[in-house]
Amino acid sequence: VQVQALSGDRYTAFGVSQRFQDIALPANRGSIFDRNGNDLAVSLPQKTIWANPSLIAHPLEVATALAGPLGFDAAHTTALADKLGRHDQFTYVARRVDDKVAAAVAHLHLPGVSFVDEPKRFAPAGDLARSVLGGVDVDNKGLFGLERQYDSALRGTAGELVVEKDPGGRTIPGGDVQRVPAQRGNDLVLTLDRSMQYETERALAAQIIAKGAKGGTAIVSRPATGEILAMANFTTDPATGQIVATGNNMGATAVYEPGSVNKVITVAAALEKKLVGPDTELTVPDSMTVGDHLYTDHDPHPTESYSVTRILTESSNIGTIKLAQMVGKDDFDTYLRSFGLGQRTALDFPNEAAGVLLAPQHYNGTSMGSIPIGQGISVTAVQMLEAYNVLANDGVYVPPKLVLATVDSAGARHATPTSTGRRVVSPETAQQMRDMLVNVVAKGTGQRGGITGYSVAGKTGTARKPLPEGGYQDAAGNYHYVANFVGFVPAERPELSIIVVIDEPAGDIYGGTVAAPVFADLAQYGLRLFRIPPPLIERQPAPDTAAAAAAPATADEPKRVRAIPAAAPIPASALSAAGG
Repeated sequence: VQVQALSGDRYTAFGVSQRFQDIALPANRGSIFDRNGNDLAVSLPQKTIWANPSLIAHPLEVATALAGPLGFDAAHTTALADKLGRHDQFTYVARRVDDKVAAAVAHLHLPGVSFVDEPKRFAPAGDLARSVLGGVDVDNKGLFGLERQYDSALRGTAGELVVEKDPGGRTIPGGDVQRVPAQRGNDLVLTLDRSMQYETERALAAQIIAKGAKGGTAIVSRPATGEILAMANFTTDPATGQIVATGNNMGATAVYEPGSVNKVITVAAALEKKLVGPDTELTVPDSMTVGDHLYTDHDPHPTESYSVTRILTESSNIGTIKLAQMVGKDDFDTYLRSFGLGQRTALDFPNEAAGVLLAPQHYNGTSMGSIPIGQGISVTAVQMLEAYNVLANDGVYVPPKLVLATVDSAGARHATPTSTGRRVVSPETAQQMRDMLVNVVAKGTGQRGGITGYSVAGKTGTARKPLPEGGYQDAAGNYHYVANFVGFVPAERPELSIIVVIDEPAGDIYGGTVAAPVFADLAQYGLRLFRIPPPLIERQPAPDTAAAAAAPATADEPKRVRAIPAAAPIPASALSAAGG
């Protein structure tokens, strides 16, 4: 009566708990592809070893037997024996072991020890784009990078397996078996191009080594769409001196003072307000005092007349400061923010920085001397690249983009929404700025960024680096520098835009000699990879004299032959072959 009637429900439940076992079925994490369908991160099934301690009579013997194939030392063996001696129904022994280890453990036929398939994350291209892709933990949960940002989409939904077993742990023939299948996560299709990413990382790492730099960032984008084609970040390990691919996407998360590359915003603001034109002459001394600080040009020169084009071409600090003073601090601040500074970009990357941009009411006496020339302001590399893309896009800001689409478990492709652009300056101002930036590369400080056969628009920047302890000079009185170059090509119809930032180069510190050559290397590679020829001039056959007299004059218009191809949809067969 006691067992069957009064406590029947309790013992029935106890019996069910002994016979039935729930086994979680992990979902396959979605894959990550580049724009052409090349896999960058995939999940493949591996054997995970687990145990039911309630079915193990001699925990130490079982742990000792497992120690051999698993390579456990005495301490690990003792710890495993402790886990196997608990009154639990489930415990992990070893997760995602290779096939050889799994076969060796299976050969032991140990009671209470079982296997379950569990997906493991693999990067077929190694550390390529590691700072962008990110990583996962032992439970396949995104830790950083895109793996974290899109974790809910990539992770999928876990399943469940319920089996009925006898007291010896064996499945009962004909017993109840219930299975809720796991649902695979979605795939991501990125804007990155694997070949462009590889070359960007190679060229950046080589220059960091050559210049003895602390690290660097390089980003390649398609101005018209904001699509990022490559994004590389490296640091130098202070202990070993080796160049390492950092898990920190510094192009979006780290800020730096940009220096003279920021001058384009100052000049564009003055042009847009119709205060000056490219040929307007200003009297420019080689030094001037703003607040309590004396600002100078890089090279001493007599007070003379500089055109606005010459101010930008020779990167005159004094000329730029005078233009900013003409614009006024409130309007100048408006243009800085309109170009995208001081706010996170549409990437919304994990831990992305907004930069440091003072409000006009918080300017001090030297702010209108420092900020126009790129000091006293902090930006991310992607922010500064997008500011130049405004000029490449006829004055329209196009938000950056890293993910083209998701692909669901049924193979259906869903394009990510296209962000809305906004006008920053007029097409006329953008064209004037492009012409002046071409002059910077052709005749000014950016000549090392030139490419034979193409018109390149770009600007150099060399900025003093603020130190963690404050100020710009270390204990020995030395300055530390960041060298960068930003530009786009072909200047007439920009297809590629690139920023290169080199952190603390040793010896040679200038953007024109440290960063510009990397820009040129990457631009040449990209022009070949995407088959972008120089703009061609369409010429009509010469008309007869009478027709020529009657016909209106028309200007020749540059025309490109091919553009960067849009990423093609990835077929379901390709996803399956790649572990998807």
